[in-house]
Amino acid sequence: MQTRQPALHNQKAEMIPTALLRAMFALAVVTLAITTAAVVSGRPTVGQPKAADVVETRAIILEGLDAQAVKVLNPDGTLLADLPHGGFITVIQNAMARERLTHRVEGNPPVNIVRYANGRLVAEDPTTGWSAELYAFGADNKAAFERLLDQ
Repeated sequence: MQTRQPALHNQKAEMIPTALLRAMFALAVVTLAITTAAVVSGRPTVGQPKAADVVETRAIILEGLDAQAVKVLNPDGTLLADLPHGGFITVIQNAMARERLTHRVEGNPPVNIVRYANGRLVAEDPTTGWSAELYAFGADNKAAFERLLDQ
């Protein structure tokens, strides 16, 4: 006994309308043209933090324990904080660990928490050049690192 395959309806209809495909292509080309024009003309960058003096720096070691837990240690190995639910600190630790994995960094060297005179708070990894502008993630997330800096 043969089973009959149902006929597909509207076989000629495109899944994505041609006009939408053309618009997406045009958007990509225009974006590339604007970026190229800005680079070639030497236009100064915008949206970057202004340079400021360093007010305070603290080296810490972020040791990830699992998906949520993180230990914060001083460079000498003494415990600064044991956070079973590290929240944003865990997010930064995971991002830093990923960057170190791609750069093949051995061990777990300290990361610097840097406060600048203009209010910026930055986590900087001197071994990879990676950094995260902590103030850009909201006041609560910035406060989590400020507490570490102030201890």
